[in-house]
Amino acid sequence: MAEPEPQPAPPVGEEIHMPAPSLLPIVNAFGLALAIVSITISYVVVVAGLLIFLISTAIWISKARHEFDELPAEHGH
Repeated sequence: MAEPEPQPAPPVGEEIHMPAPSLLPIVNAFGLALAIVSITISYVVVVAGLLIFLISTAIWISKARHEFDELPAEHGH
């Protein structure tokens, strides 16, 4: 079985895009954990956790799409 050819290295000086730091993943995980843990406690707390989870997910996706749209056209997206 032939080994695949290695990928060429990016040109020297090319910028690598990294997303901005964010607390959204932590808020998202907190909302989901709150919803799951509170199933045995109260449905009101489950709903609050799910709302936190869904709202933070929507904001996170929106910010990611906005960042993706700002990439230069030659970036290959």
